[in-house]
Amino acid sequence: MKNLPRFFYFAAPSRFYALATRVVPWLYGVAAAFAVWGLYVGFFVAPTDATQGDSYRIIFIHVPAAWMSMVIYMAMAGWAALGWAANARLASMMARALAPTGAAFTFLALWTGAFWGKPTWGAWWVWDARLTSELILLFLYLGFIALVEAIDDTRRADHAGALLAIIGAVNVPIIYFSVRWWNTLHQGATISMTAAPKMAQTMLLSMLLMTVAFWAYAFAVAFRRCSAIVLEREREADWVKEVSK
Repeated sequence: MKNLPRFFYFAAPSRFYALATRVVPWLYGVAAAFAVWGLYVGFFVAPTDATQGDSYRIIFIHVPAAWMSMVIYMAMAGWAALGWAANARLASMMARALAPTGAAFTFLALWTGAFWGKPTWGAWWVWDARLTSELILLFLYLGFIALVEAIDDTRRADHAGALLAIIGAVNVPIIYFSVRWWNTLHQGATISMTAAPKMAQTMLLSMLLMTVAFWAYAFAVAFRRCSAIVLEREREADWVKEVSK
């Protein structure tokens, strides 16, 4: 066991629980620090947009939330698939733990998008390709949560959830490429790996700071939730009885 790679070393529920207990407070601290920094830069340092005025500042929350909604779904699907294919208990637990956080970020992206869309498009909601596919993503998250909670047998629930998550992963590239594949109201990508950013450096800095904050928060909440799932599923284990004293 000493020669196992660190990744597999923490695959044991007891070791993961010990790790999560140590890192979660630090992750919350990082999330809070970067969120304050990012919001300060975005709302007080970044310049006013020449076209949209100050209403554009919602992007410092909206864009990172939209990124997280897609990334977390792919992570959830990956963990669920690993748990199904390799019968890895912790992987299935992590998939369950990620789902509510992903749903929350998806809702936040839709909600902030509506507040951005009203002054920009003149409407809170339009059946745009990107908005519609993002709404479908929220339904996929909620469907996954409802499905795994509706089945009493843990293994069957994990397998059923994995199947839904894998099929639903097709929607993620549709969200990302929707602005290229269809003529939509939603603007194209502001940040690209193959081109220079189409925004001021302070705007980009705020967006990246908020992304780090959201990442740290997502890890913290998922680790905390997964720890609770571990304690519930492993409640008969001696180590759980020990830490519960």
